[in-house]
Amino acid sequence: MRVLKVVAEGITTSFRYPHFMQGIHPSFEMPPPATIYGHVCSALGEWVDPNGVQFAYHFTHEGECEDVEHIHVLAPEGGKLKGTEFPKVLGGAVNPFKRKMFFKPRLTLYLNKPEWEGAFRSPHYAVVLGRSQDLFTYTRVEVVELERAARAYFEHTLAPYQASLMTATGYVALMPRFLDYYHNRRPTFARYVILKRRVTQLMQFEGLQVENDFWIDPTAPRVQDLPMGLWFHTWTGEYDDSPRVS
Repeated sequence: MRVLKVVAEGITTSFRYPHFMQGIHPSFEMPPPATIYGHVCSALGEWVDPNGVQFAYHFTHEGECEDVEHIHVLAPEGGKLKGTEFPKVLGGAVNPFKRKMFFKPRLTLYLNKPEWEGAFRSPHYAVVLGRSQDLFTYTRVEVVELERAARAYFEHTLAPYQASLMTATGYVALMPRFLDYYHNRRPTFARYVILKRRVTQLMQFEGLQVENDFWIDPTAPRVQDLPMGLWFHTWTGEYDDSPRVS
């Protein structure tokens, strides 16, 4: 399979949980699929049709920290915000909070759209990942040919929910899968497995069907003579994240 391989690097980034509004903004340890969609559309300069697009990625960073930020909560003119004891500003209040951030993040993104190479070499908008101030730059843009292999290793990536039955590492997170910008940013959520530690062997159980070959990147470093495997995801269409017992 010919895919577009893009390497993006930055100084900081953060992928906050969407339901935390005050006090603290924790971060997902991997960019949610909806964040990847927004990143791709920024490079292309339009809201692209997500149907048929597949993506996989490898995400790392060199450390994490907390920063103190604030947002301005505005009130109607002459109005008052109930229950706020923060310093007043511009008819509202200052709401300080702690945000979890990652230092020197690096994203290697794979897209089944090699024809988009030109857009990523000359992106339409400023390259960001996460917050609007988290500027990135593309350090490599190329088209590569993926291969199939019976065995592979996986690490620092997002796996499908059913992979939780195949490995003892990683954890499940409910993440924004897609935001429909043509319908008032209507969100779709799905469960995924966040894999940080390396997995070289997938467990098999009776009655549980496990893939016997994987997409691998032959240009990526090999570990224990194994190629790096890729799990591809979609933004729309069928996706099985229902709990299941082996």
